[in-house]
Amino acid sequence: MSQFEENDRSLEAQLANDEETLFRILARRNRLLGEWAAGLMGLSDVEGEAYSKDLVRADFEGGGGKDVTLKLLGDLTAAGVEIDEDRIREATREKLVEARRQLIG
Repeated sequence: MSQFEENDRSLEAQLANDEETLFRILARRNRLLGEWAAGLMGLSDVEGEAYSKDLVRADFEGGGGKDVTLKLLGDLTAAGVEIDEDRIREATREKLVEARRQLIG
């Protein structure tokens, strides 16, 4: 195997690892966001866990971060929580940092 082929395979492996890490970080961020929102809505632990899983699923079935923001905004508003997109975006950034710390160390 040439040095070029070896470098190419190494780069492919690193990219695959980076994609998996990003997937795990985003899933953890969404779970943390779900827990945060569940707390604001006054959901029980069981309901909060289910809501967090739904939020993770919604992100990966939908179009990503914007869909998560809109779902949170709709759900929180429907539950009578006074919130806006800016506060949700702020929480999303905070939970992303927390998720990275939890997974990467």
